[in-house]
Amino acid sequence: MKLNRQAELAKQLTGKELLLSVFLTQAVLLILAVILSFVVYRHLQSFFSLFRWDPKWLFVAIICGVLVVSLDVLLMKLLPNHFYSDGGINEKLFSNLSIFQITILVLVIAIVEEWLFRGVVQVKLGLIPSCIIFALVHFRYWAHWYLIINVVILSFLFGIIFELSGQQLLPVIVMHFIIDFLLGLYIKRSSQIPSLKEGDKNV
Repeated sequence: MKLNRQAELAKQLTGKELLLSVFLTQAVLLILAVILSFVVYRHLQSFFSLFRWDPKWLFVAIICGVLVVSLDVLLMKLLPNHFYSDGGINEKLFSNLSIFQITILVLVIAIVEEWLFRGVVQVKLGLIPSCIIFALVHFRYWAHWYLIINVVILSFLFGIIFELSGQQLLPVIVMHFIIDFLLGLYIKRSSQIPSLKEGDKNV
């Protein structure tokens, strides 16, 4: 019942109010990431090693991101609409945003969430706890079993790439950005062309 009430409240918000709520949530997560980074990393050198540059893993991240979106769009066309429906929240959020605004939004989300969940939580607690906490934070999908499974699978994928790359943050940030950006564009386009409207996807 509580989840349903939260979903109903979210539906009542305007697109601008939803956008503000997303940025406020990210601000809270960013503060947590900064504070916890001081606890997990005793030396700045250890923290900055997360951001080292490796073109090979960036390439892997780009390919994985595009493949995830391609599979997702295919499933959106094959599965019933309600599998991807979050009650129209993502459609309301993305439909009136410009491409520039979508870029800024998903860039903030990718940086903040990967810094916190991979760069801090996974480094300290491991892959499985970080994936569980990542799913818990995305509470508005709890009432939709298919969407929450998507969130968990994506979180594991981010975590595996993070580990295989030697705990590099840039690849998972890039991958997260590509997935959210392309799906955000898809949702925006689908909301403008009724024949393409196949439901919503998590961000």
